[in-house]
Amino acid sequence: MDVFSRTFLPAAAEAGVAIPTVSRHMPIFRRCVEPDDTTVLVSRCYRPDAPLSGEFILLLTRRRLVVTQETKVFHRLRLHLNANLRHLSNVTWNPDATRSAVEVTATAVDGVRERFRLRLAEPEAVWRFDSLLQHVFRSPRAAVA
Repeated sequence: MDVFSRTFLPAAAEAGVAIPTVSRHMPIFRRCVEPDDTTVLVSRCYRPDAPLSGEFILLLTRRRLVVTQETKVFHRLRLHLNANLRHLSNVTWNPDATRSAVEVTATAVDGVRERFRLRLAEPEAVWRFDSLLQHVFRSPRAAVA
């Protein structure tokens, strides 16, 4: 089993993403992520500025941010965002323990500002996700990579 598979499944379980959902989205993630890349976090999310656009699954690895979308009516899957972390700018996040959510925003290489709200099962998970985001986006190694 490769590094991505070994780290993806525990991260999805920690976030409470159901196995059938993981299985549906996995082919898209596999096309975007290298087998030796480590999964940092996986989460269901939605776009606060487009609430009727369906549900999204966000995957953050040490090298990439990949977001897939499942449409509401037909449950079709599509790739929404596939970006190398070096190509993202102005990455910010706002943890909100009262709502058990973290809002993540980033500007993609094409200049589009992406905004996602991660819904978490419990308030304690907010601080865990906050520390993971800090580790990936604010560590000295991330600035060099």
